[in-house]
Formats: sequence, C-alpha cells, structure tokens
Amino acid sequence: MKIAVFSAQPYDRQFLDAANAAEGHDLKYFEAALGLESVALAAGHEAVCIFVNDVANATVLEALQAGGTQLVALRCTGFNNVDLAAAARLGVKVVRVVNYSPNSVAEHAVALLLAINRKTHRAYNRTRESNFSLNGLMGFDLHGKTAAVVGTGKIGRVFARIMLGFGCKVIGHDTFPSAEFEALGARYAAPGEIGANADIVSLHCPLTPETHHIINAETLRRMKRGALLVNTSRGGLVDTEAAIEALKSGQLGGLGLDVYEQEAGLFFRDLSNTIVTDDVLQRLIAFPNVIVTGHQAFFTQEAIGTISETTLRSATEFAKKAPLSNEIKMA
Repeated sequence: MKIAVFSAQPYDRQFLDAANAAEGHDLKYFEAALGLESVALAAGHEAVCIFVNDVANATVLEALQAGGTQLVALRCTGFNNVDLAAAARLGVKVVRVVNYSPNSVAEHAVALLLAINRKTHRAYNRTRESNFSLNGLMGFDLHGKTAAVVGTGKIGRVFARIMLGFGCKVIGHDTFPSAEFEALGARYAAPGEIGANADIVSLHCPLTPETHHIINAETLRRMKRGALLVNTSRGGLVDTEAAIEALKSGQLGGLGLDVYEQEAGLFFRDLSNTIVTDDVLQRLIAFPNVIVTGHQAFFTQEAIGTISETTLRSATEFAKKAPLSNEIKMA
C-alpha cells in the first residue's frame, strides 16, 4: 500500500521503517505538513499518515480523495485537525493511535510541574555561570497539596497515580467519570472546587468545541491564587492571552506548556537562527515562572515505537479490507 507520510522527522523515518519491516508498505516521506499547499504530494497514494499540526479539513480531504487517497492515518491520539464529517461524506476512513504510552505524557507533565515549582530551569542557568544563590528559587512541597486532573482518561489517571505517590490530594473533572480514577484513591470534584482548592491543575482532555479555551480569563480568576497550571494535551485548551494576564498579576503562579495554540509552523522545527515573530510566544517564554517545551511529552522510545506499529497495522487492516481496530467514526 502506498502511504504518503507528512511532517516526517528523522525519528519518524527510523521508527516507521522498523515497524514497516513486518507490514511491507511503500512509504514516501515528506517533511512538509499536510495542507492546501502540499496536498498534491499525496496524489496516487492510497493513504496519508499525518501528525498533530497537519491539516485535514474538508478542502484538503476533497483533494486527497480526488487524488486516490482512501485512508487518513493519524500517528497520534487527538483528531481535532480532521474534519470527520467531510471524511464520512467522502468515504475516506480515518484511524488513530488510541493507546501508545500514557506514561510518557503523564511523566512529562510531572517534569514540567517539578521544574516550574522548584525553578530547576533557572537554577541550571545560574550554576552554569557559577551563581549559586538560592534567592528566588523557593518552591513548595507537593506533599499535602491538592492536584486537579482535568480529563481522567489513561494519561490523566497515570498523572493522578504519580501525584498520589507524592502525597497529594487528587481531585478530578471529566464529562465521563471513571471508576478506575476513583479506585486510585482520587475523587471527582464538586462544581467550583477545582478553582477554589487546587494548588496544581493539569490538563489531560481532548480539544473539542466544548473544551476550547477551557482555561480562560474567568476560570483563571476563580483559580486559587498562585496555583500552577500544566498543559500537555492541546494548545487550544488554554486562552494564552488570558494566561499571560494571570501571570502578570500573580494570580497564576506558574505555567508549564508542552503545547501552544499557535504552534503550527513553529514546533518540530529548528528556528534558532531566525527571528520568531510570534509575539505571544515570546512574551510567554520571557516569564521566569513559565516553561515551554516543543510538544515532546509523547517523545519516548516506547511511545514512538508503539505509534509506528499501530499506525502501519491499521494501514494493513485497511489494505486487507479487515475491520479497522482504531477507526474514528462520527458520533
């Protein structure tokens, strides 16, 4: 099966080639992201393999279908960048990676939390210049604090388990409550409780119209003053301008981001020799209590290996006209 792989990085090629040894597909790699300008590259390919910042809206899907593409394979869990209604109308199947390594994302969320709390990034820069002063580096014990988990799926539950291990009280919010979350020793919060009581808020929910800017000026205003916020899910969950204002006022005590609402065209690229013109991002990274990583929470050997194997297995299922184990269907 001919598959056009968009947004292909060197590590994508390495792991997909290794996984393809068992599947035997014809993989064509493109560094370009899928979009209106690049969709012609997919002509003649039965499938496209895309990532988080590729665009598969109705216009792109129509061009894909006209060029012979019948399958869109996401090498990620989220699918907010795909117009599922248009795909269904065009008869284009869409698959994703439902499970890869919830540990990878949850552990990175904890890494961001620990860094912004204990100012590890600032201490690192100081000691490189032989500055061993502790002024401005004070954090707080996680033990006994309240950690709120917004989105209690697999990743959220791993994060909750780690926080419980630190001795935190863990509360959660999810449209679909999980008995497994409560079995850990966590509990679901009453309305308004997260804002009033949480010292730490970590986002682990998908980006949907309902969750877009779930963190906004109003929710930030209701948060406990000085609370820390971590987002390793999707950038659109956070109204970045509102977060900046909350940081400036001290209402938000620290922010750890692995995702950013306008990350397309920035993340997964080396821009160190250019001028980054995104003023919002530049303002964010200027804060001493903010850490931004470039969408790397998923980036472990275990996760990339599973993502590659699952993605190509889905392509094999499609080629064999077998049921698609990881198909995304309209609700």
